Amino acid sequence: MGKRISIEVSELPISKLHGYLLGAVGPRPIALASTIDGQGRPNLSPFSFFNVFSANPPILIFSPARRVRDNTTKHSLENVLQHKEVVINVVNYAMVQQVSLASTEYKEGENEFVKAGLTMLESDLVAPFRVAESPVQFECKVLKVEPLGKDGGAGNLVFSEVLRIHLDADVLDENGAIDQFKIDQVARMGGNWYSRANKGMFQVPKPISTLGIGIDQIPEPIRSSQVLTGNDLGMLGNIEKLPSKEEVDTYVKKNLVLQELLAKGDRAVVHKKAQELLKDRDVQSAWKMLLATVQK
Repeated sequence: MGKRISIEVSELPISKLHGYLLGAVGPRPIALASTIDGQGRPNLSPFSFFNVFSANPPILIFSPARRVRDNTTKHSLENVLQHKEVVINVVNYAMVQQVSLASTEYKEGENEFVKAGLTMLESDLVAPFRVAESPVQFECKVLKVEPLGKDGGAGNLVFSEVLRIHLDADVLDENGAIDQFKIDQVARMGGNWYSRANKGMFQVPKPISTLGIGIDQIPEPIRSSQVLTGNDLGMLGNIEKLPSKEEVDTYVKKNLVLQELLAKGDRAVVHKKAQELLKDRDVQSAWKMLLATVQK
């Protein structure tokens, strides 16, 4: 072992302590929590302070923390205090970019299902909607909310009793149990890092500090692509504004291959090339390529 550093917690800024805790305690499962506010409007937000704590009774707990920067509370916490029901949706790799986009702090009343391009399913026993793309959905009643403090960074334990479970048959094995390979779950690490079971770590850039346009603002011919995945659309939705027509035209003029594809009208091939750019995290170039297929 090398040199050890010991730190007095009381001497640390909360933001620094937060980073140590999240960097050291992981991977952490993700609860994609669906709630409704006092007006019945849906809200969706992911939380990595989450786990299962009992089977009899079946209890899941997630913790919406007070914001460190200004000590405000999140809509999910306010909602479960008003309406004591929640659906906790399990997150797998196929939806991770959309889930990240759902964590964007949109204004109160904004529907994160719509912004993240996720499908609302009516629940059987509770009012909040389920996420159709999630492989496992837990309908829960909230037993209590236990605040752990009043200052920024303080958690609020939401004790959620599972009433009904919805399972995607595709993640089950021949005995009806959940196949740990098929479910393909992801978990949070520190910073921008995530962990994918049996695949190792990968990064998902945090949503921009300004609001991403959301998947609902992606032009329909791109949004309904038969090539682009939910993760691709999630990355595309996490930009503040679309490239201008002038920027797209300049990009096309410098790309002879793209010019040939556009002349042939082969939109699917263009989408595949844009997908390759997204894999390389070149979101701006992917956007310019895609917009070239729809702008007049």
